[in-house]
Amino acid sequence: MLKLLKLEMKKFNLHWYVKGAIIANIIITAVVCSVIYIAQREGDLPISTYQDVYVLIGASVRATFIVFASVLIAKLVIEEYKNRTILIMFSYPISRKKLIASKLTLIAFLTVSTMIVSNIVVAGLFFIINIYIPIVPFTLTANQFIGEVISMVPFAIASTGTSLIPLYFGMRNHSVPATIGSSLLVVAIACSYNPEISLVTFIPLQLGLAAVGVIIAYLGIRNTENVDAI
Repeated sequence: MLKLLKLEMKKFNLHWYVKGAIIANIIITAVVCSVIYIAQREGDLPISTYQDVYVLIGASVRATFIVFASVLIAKLVIEEYKNRTILIMFSYPISRKKLIASKLTLIAFLTVSTMIVSNIVVAGLFFIINIYIPIVPFTLTANQFIGEVISMVPFAIASTGTSLIPLYFGMRNHSVPATIGSSLLVVAIACSYNPEISLVTFIPLQLGLAAVGVIIAYLGIRNTENVDAI
């Protein structure tokens, strides 16, 4: 499995993903700072505690990289079927299940790693910026920062499972637009943020969506032997 993962990484040259993640972190930080700053002045989005700040950061990061995961699914899985290059891989003396499992494992690993790192980076940048340019009317301490970043990890893991849901829609007609488009629908549900009814922190929903994503991935791997690549 490890060799297959290395081959997938070499094959698709994931430098674009790293560059995209760095750019996304910068944009997320700028957007979060702007939204919170404007909200404090206009009162449209009440940010009264440091938990509100980190919930918004977590929601933004998870939403962004669920979409990134759908792009990975499209490139590593859906396009392989659409262009029939998967047939070449299926001709190797390796189990089809292992081939697809390696692709989905790589996608999950990249997604959860990027989400965790991005949460730390964006929250850290906000913490530093707030020291020099006060954005919120309360102090963010280092202990609060560490505690909130740690609390974001389980949500990032759950969101990794959720990010696999677009696989179902993409595999139906081997459609890249359906894969990426469905991720936007997933984001609208999983990352909905509202001070009154915030689905992004509703643990049963997050775990339920994660379970659905894992089941879809499992079924996709299990049915690989029985599905014609054409």
